[in-house]
Amino acid sequence: MKRQATIGAISFVRSHPYLTALCLLLSASFILFWFSLPDPLFDEPYSTVLQDRQGNLLGAKIATDGQWRFPPGNAVPIKYRRALLEFEDQRFYSHPGVDPLAIARALKQNIKAGRVVSGGSTLTMQVIRLSKDNPPRTVWEKIKEAFLAVRLELAYSKDEILALYAAHAPFGGNVVGLEAASWRYFGRPPSLLSWAESATLAVLPNSPAIIHPDRNRSKLKRKRDRLLDRLHLSHAIDSLTTALAKSEPLPGKTIPLPQEAPHLLNRFYTGSYHGSQVRSTLDRGLQRRVQKVVDRHHQMLKRNQIHNAAALILDVETGEVLSYIGNTENNATEHGSDVDIIAAPRSTGSILKPALYTLMLNEGSLLPDMLVPDIPTQISDYAPKNFSLSYDGAVPASEAIARSLNVPSVRMLREYGVPKFHHYLQKLGITTLYHPPEHYGLSLILGGAEGTLWDITEMYGSFAHFMNRYRPDVPQTKSYSGLKMSLILDGDSQSGASKKSDTFHLNPGAVWSMLQAMVNVKRPDTEINWRQFSSSRKVAWKTGTSFGFRDGWAVGITPEYVIGVWVGNADGEGRPGLVGIETAGPILFDLFGLVGETSWFREPFYAMQKIGICRKSGHRAGPFCEPIDTVAVQKPGLQTAACPYHQLVHLNSSGTHRVNSRCMPVSDIRTESRFVLPPSQEWFYRMNHPSYQTLPPYLASCRNTAEAIAAMELIYPINSSKIYVPKELDGSPGNTVFEVAHRSAKATIFWHVDEVFVGKTRETHQMALNPKPGPHILTLVDENGTTLQHRFEILER
Repeated sequence: MKRQATIGAISFVRSHPYLTALCLLLSASFILFWFSLPDPLFDEPYSTVLQDRQGNLLGAKIATDGQWRFPPGNAVPIKYRRALLEFEDQRFYSHPGVDPLAIARALKQNIKAGRVVSGGSTLTMQVIRLSKDNPPRTVWEKIKEAFLAVRLELAYSKDEILALYAAHAPFGGNVVGLEAASWRYFGRPPSLLSWAESATLAVLPNSPAIIHPDRNRSKLKRKRDRLLDRLHLSHAIDSLTTALAKSEPLPGKTIPLPQEAPHLLNRFYTGSYHGSQVRSTLDRGLQRRVQKVVDRHHQMLKRNQIHNAAALILDVETGEVLSYIGNTENNATEHGSDVDIIAAPRSTGSILKPALYTLMLNEGSLLPDMLVPDIPTQISDYAPKNFSLSYDGAVPASEAIARSLNVPSVRMLREYGVPKFHHYLQKLGITTLYHPPEHYGLSLILGGAEGTLWDITEMYGSFAHFMNRYRPDVPQTKSYSGLKMSLILDGDSQSGASKKSDTFHLNPGAVWSMLQAMVNVKRPDTEINWRQFSSSRKVAWKTGTSFGFRDGWAVGITPEYVIGVWVGNADGEGRPGLVGIETAGPILFDLFGLVGETSWFREPFYAMQKIGICRKSGHRAGPFCEPIDTVAVQKPGLQTAACPYHQLVHLNSSGTHRVNSRCMPVSDIRTESRFVLPPSQEWFYRMNHPSYQTLPPYLASCRNTAEAIAAMELIYPINSSKIYVPKELDGSPGNTVFEVAHRSAKATIFWHVDEVFVGKTRETHQMALNPKPGPHILTLVDENGTTLQHRFEILER
């Protein structure tokens, strides 16, 4: 069968050669016609355009060829469409791309005038001409335009063709397209143009090089007014509208485009959205108000040579960024106003402390108010200090967070482990930990690592989102999954860095305790707004200050919003007084005043359990604790040990001395439960707690058996056997200051180094020593004969 068909086809071709040639020619013509349209039709660079969530223009970057050419839209406003069709192509919706009547009319006019005065081109043909970058006007070009115009009509709808023309028509100078022209000449979108303005833009592309708002204005006005008359005759507008439209002035010089979010615009311009029109999540009204607040504070901060600030406002429910202030505006370029601080890694200061607190609560190694040591601390070569340079001896962990105490936080991190904290910070969304944990060490909790305002705001936003979605009957809600902040409406998150989607089990009670601790952060009484917030609604917040006063941080959390603020200098210059609570904090609460009413989180009762807690220590109540409070704590906290600080103390009948059964009959001994801290903690603790009862001394006859409770404890050096002593400026050997705590406020301690007496101290026990390099033994003896020894080694470089 196939062979017979083939023979038949060959026979037909031989017997009908002309018909066969005609068919081949038609087929080739059809293929040529069908594939004649360029793809893409326009291969031109576009401006990067940023809009807010309602479509309002926030800013734009000029295209790479120096033209203001906005990306094509999907629709053309009705006024401009009516004016354009009246002026250019009245039968646009009825012809197939070529209008024979228009061509005939053009030929008649050209013959009568003896020159070319009309081209007869339809809007479809003009789109083809614009796509070919306006080639010379020849007959052959006209034929090709007509040919391609018909093909274009088959590929695009009439409205799409109209939109292509509006997006690529020249409007004079370097302004291309209706959208760009509307903003550059009238300062508003095409949908808000008047009839006069729409008519002006309809006639402008006819000869933009000759008639332009900057030149030949009278000719432009006459063309506009004639078009308005035609619109009146076609019943598009009435006589009153025509008269009012004619009275409107022509636009003057081009208007600068809005610059509502320049750093966010640049973020898109330099990223994958270059040359696109981006509908962002920002709210233009809120963005403007936030900018005013930041600018107002900026004017005050400049007096202290603090030149930069940044702010983010996050909608917790959706993850959408509502306001993005990447930096402040400065006249001097050396202040780095072009730097987008939101995406710039900066030293985190104390802003990560609540995360450590939450993680320790989550694993059950801490209870919310458990005492943490706050004493002078030396760990190898690292000696953290509190901002106030003072110590409390011991503080509740929640208070350490609220007061942002450095020493307790470092001790907490040492207990929790730097590698583990480093690991979970990455899970929590911190993307700037470029080095392994040992690179940061314990300084990780005090700003030894860098973070971005974006990551930090997202991390706390994730905590808020986690609390909002928690339901005790839905197991999935007990797993932490980071909230991905978004900058594009109905689009993907734009964090500026790839983020892991790791999840891990997180107890809501741990996050609740963190939020409660952050609510108690002290607010300066001088700030009226802060006092108002304190009494009207809850905001969990935290500040941070980096080493050298280079970065001031503040972050605030409610169920609805998370706001992050950074203040400092883009070049890293530190300034006295550049602390988070004084610089970023006031901005934070002014911004909360812009977002409206907020609520508070639901307490996660099912993730917590009530237990007896020692009121003084914050530990689980032991057998000797008093008083005891019943407190709801996170369930992992049930595994913590009982209070180690309450002990039974044996006293004589008058309670003035400690005794034991070896030196006094049991019937004469009075037993009491006492809250007893280690000597090093007690030394500082009793200065801030006048009600703290120190242990009475042992009765003289009982001293030889007094081994139960230590009287002295070395503060420095502690857990350190090797000490390097730097030389003084004059080259002489330096000193090491040893410090000891004693339970008795009036005790006298006798100091010996290698069994050689070197001095004595009373009340304050510090001694500056400069032993020679090598191993040594420090021996301390009080007036009761209690002895403490410590081996150490002086290193020489």
